[in-house]
Amino acid sequence: MSDRLVLLGSKGGPALRPGGPWPSSSLLEIGGRAIVVDCGLGVTRGLVDAGIGLKALDLIFITHLHSDHVLELGPLIHTAWTAGLVTPVNVFGPPGTGHYWRRFCQAMEFDIEIRIVDEGRPDIRDLVSIDEFGEGQVVEQRGLKVMALRVDHPPVTDCFALRFEHGGKSVVFSADTAFFPPLADFAEGADILVHEAMLEQGIERLVARTGNGARLKEHLLASHSFAEEAGRIASDAGVKRLVLNHLIPADDPEIGEVDWQAAVRKTWAGDLTIARDGLVVELSGWKAAQGEGTA
Repeated sequence: MSDRLVLLGSKGGPALRPGGPWPSSSLLEIGGRAIVVDCGLGVTRGLVDAGIGLKALDLIFITHLHSDHVLELGPLIHTAWTAGLVTPVNVFGPPGTGHYWRRFCQAMEFDIEIRIVDEGRPDIRDLVSIDEFGEGQVVEQRGLKVMALRVDHPPVTDCFALRFEHGGKSVVFSADTAFFPPLADFAEGADILVHEAMLEQGIERLVARTGNGARLKEHLLASHSFAEEAGRIASDAGVKRLVLNHLIPADDPEIGEVDWQAAVRKTWAGDLTIARDGLVVELSGWKAAQGEGTA
């Protein structure tokens, strides 16, 4: 398999609206490993659409426990199990990930127990290992090295950017974060920086659609990054390509790709991809598949 990044879900926040994109999840294929980063709603369908056989599920990383990053973690693994998964799955997440998984298995206990007896399946609870991590090295195995950096996403304390390295290639995910200058050092020289992004002109219309607009606006401004700020991190880090992801807003008909480009070009002159669901970014050759989303 060629090394590639697939943006399975590109919107920020958990709300779904007709015709809009899906919440956060990505697939990183690097060094022969298929790595899932975050499991928002739609991750299972996104992986299938990307041509990934679910019973080959291997490594899953969760950046933080907001629902748009973790809601479909249990259903993804359970669906893979019903598709024939019999090999171990390693889940790496912040403190609390194990609690989520245990409670999910309790909620699904009737189905799990009956399928073990009726269909002869291995116990899903024995297949899954949960490793809770903090800052620093998360894993090093078979040439893959993963590092974590705590970022600024109040009121969530345990939110981590992740850096994946294998064979001289590196991909960094910002996770959800306000403008956080230390992220530039963490992402230094990366082939791809996947960074969340907001557009100021879309925030007022976005919060007007919710029942708690003032509080939501307060959270967005305190906990997320504008596109220009993502560009500053990419420039300071000297990355090869910036991918704007976790877009806020992602489903505003008055905002298009040209608006994202105009904002980020104030601070970033390099290769740029604006995320959309299903977009593929190759780690070599720097072409974005499916034609669009790159500038």
